[in-house]
Amino acid sequence: MGGAHGHLLHFHAHSAIHRAPAHLKVVALLVFMITVVATPDDWFAAFGAYLMVLVVVIGLSRVPATYILKRMVVEVPFVLFAVLLPFVARGPRVEVLGLSLSESGLLAAFGLLATATLGVIASLTLAATTEPQALLKGLERLRLPTTLVQIMAFMIRYLSVVTEELRRMHVARVSRGFEARNPRHWPVLAKSFGALFIRSYERGERVHLAMLSRGYTGKMPL
Repeated sequence: MGGAHGHLLHFHAHSAIHRAPAHLKVVALLVFMITVVATPDDWFAAFGAYLMVLVVVIGLSRVPATYILKRMVVEVPFVLFAVLLPFVARGPRVEVLGLSLSESGLLAAFGLLATATLGVIASLTLAATTEPQALLKGLERLRLPTTLVQIMAFMIRYLSVVTEELRRMHVARVSRGFEARNPRHWPVLAKSFGALFIRSYERGERVHLAMLSRGYTGKMPL
């Protein structure tokens, strides 16, 4: 009951949210996000209501709040951009803690943070309550193009392989005394990611040829 099961983002439990059909959860997420994005930035109560809805869903799913919070690090780029908005936006200014900030920038920053936070929480909740294979079947049931579903399936399947390859490259650099301490070391990291891309591309080519040799015709066997 307490740990991830089957995938890094999935939390194994037996709640009603976990048992709900995957395609219905995908549709609910899509409708929820369209509603959030369409909400004006100054409707503060509405964003509070959306957050309460997510809190209730997470509570019903029995997924610990800390499990979701730890994985919200993907939101950091949006947070950094939102912090800059009040300083770079134009329009009437307001003094906040001795800083001259743009009123429109503050409102836009709130809207960006609210939308990004709600979207990340909702997406993580879907991932935590839906196993990858069930999610793929749900997308197929929603008539998503078969090729796109297969690409997502291979991405999920080989994500751990690529991650392990990246870990081995990191261990190799550290064993040779390399540590990225300043921007001068960025070219080395860039070359490492380039090498990882080439290896992943070549692996994909080999896997595709192996599938063709086994009779692959563009559709995965049931």
